[in-house]
Amino acid sequence: MLNTAEIGRRVGKADYKRELPQLRTRLLEAQRALREAGLATLVIIEGMDGSGRAEIANRLHEWLDPRGIQTHIFWDPSDEERERPYFWRFWRALPGAGEMAIFLGGWYRDILTDGVHKELEPETLEARLAPVLHTEGLLAADRTLILKFWYHLPRKEQEARLAHEHRTPDDRWPSAAAALKGRKLLKTWAERILRRTDTADAPWFIIEAADTRYRDLATGYTLLEAMEKRLKEHQTHRERRERPLPPPEPALPKAESARVTVLDRVDLGAKLSDARYEKRLAQLRDQLRQQLWRAHGAKLTTHLVFEGWDAAGKGGAIQRLAGCMDARLYRVIPYGAPSSHELEHHYLWRFWRQIPRAGRVAVFDRSWYGRVLVERVEGLCTPAEWQRAYHEINQFEAQLAAHNGLVLKFWLHISPEEQLRRFEERQNTPWKQYKITPEDWRNREKRPLYEQAVNEMVLRTDSPEAPWHLIPTEDKRYGRIRILETVCEALKARLD
Repeated sequence: MLNTAEIGRRVGKADYKRELPQLRTRLLEAQRALREAGLATLVIIEGMDGSGRAEIANRLHEWLDPRGIQTHIFWDPSDEERERPYFWRFWRALPGAGEMAIFLGGWYRDILTDGVHKELEPETLEARLAPVLHTEGLLAADRTLILKFWYHLPRKEQEARLAHEHRTPDDRWPSAAAALKGRKLLKTWAERILRRTDTADAPWFIIEAADTRYRDLATGYTLLEAMEKRLKEHQTHRERRERPLPPPEPALPKAESARVTVLDRVDLGAKLSDARYEKRLAQLRDQLRQQLWRAHGAKLTTHLVFEGWDAAGKGGAIQRLAGCMDARLYRVIPYGAPSSHELEHHYLWRFWRQIPRAGRVAVFDRSWYGRVLVERVEGLCTPAEWQRAYHEINQFEAQLAAHNGLVLKFWLHISPEEQLRRFEERQNTPWKQYKITPEDWRNREKRPLYEQAVNEMVLRTDSPEAPWHLIPTEDKRYGRIRILETVCEALKARLD
């Protein structure tokens, strides 16, 4: 791909002055139209040392409305970033609807740097690029226009530009001399990476940077054409999202025995006496506190996800769990309907932002599974979006687990009869009435649809690194103890 980047393209000063005004006008119009359409733009800038990557970022801020642009530089990670999964730092900087973000290097910088410094082998490159391709794919499938620019320089031009620099602009090399010496290796790794990650959803554009006027205009025109094309496709894309898709599950026979779900296998008759409950709770409280401090020392991060039926006892279970943990180590994060600001981003964005530091505990009271539960059943997202979410969620949880993380997911299960009894109790008890809403009654009427959604959720997202635990809470005492036992057992298995 890089062999086509040294053919000597140039733009004269007069041509530059003649073309620039109209280009800037159209860029501003396209930026404004993208904002009105609620579409985000992500520009990733990479290239040879001395090619003017920072100059390009400055030029885009000059040509576009800077109020809608943010440029992010991902140099050495901070302590806070190192204690979280690698992509956490990028998710926090992703643009919202109508915004533009410029990543100088972005998620490619470390891969390139490791390659040229011989800390990465060609056979392991695929594994390093897999989360990159996944992230770009899910963003593009949502509402983000992604453009990736590689700026290339012939050797003589690079030598001339770096002649007076003691260090290269991004400190990839200790000196300009080292950058020139490593040029061949950088090209080799760049070629590998660009070929593997040049996709229809997130293409690479290779631009000659020897002539700055050509470099700047080519960047502007490329960005403009992509923005205008994205706007034309926007309506078509929205129409396509509404088209019916193939059924997400196998077509089942009509016999009741053929329509059993994973929830039908949960033993709702499991019970625990008051005496046994109090004794076991005291044992598990001491055990869990000790294990969590061990986990803190080992920098093992624990992610506990709670989902379940309305009135199944999530709040009480989390309260008992919290009572067994040191307040310095955990945080309970409740989730409801997303805010208007959260709706401007990919649905996983608000969850990525809450990932705790190493050795801490995050308790999610409802979670990213809303996409394949309430949003699916209530029609708050399209079939394509919730069907795509299973893979997106699996990859998200895999990244949490890969960064020395323990991920445990709990579905709290009760029968329809017990749910009705608890609803009526809440409605008839003054100090419990705040717990019951018209929406709870409406959701109850859709229980068969939710059962189908839960069944598919468990089947598609239960994995060794992020397992589901279906907890019967018909008897709340039994359910609470079983949750504590599950957490303790999982911590012990990881720490011993």
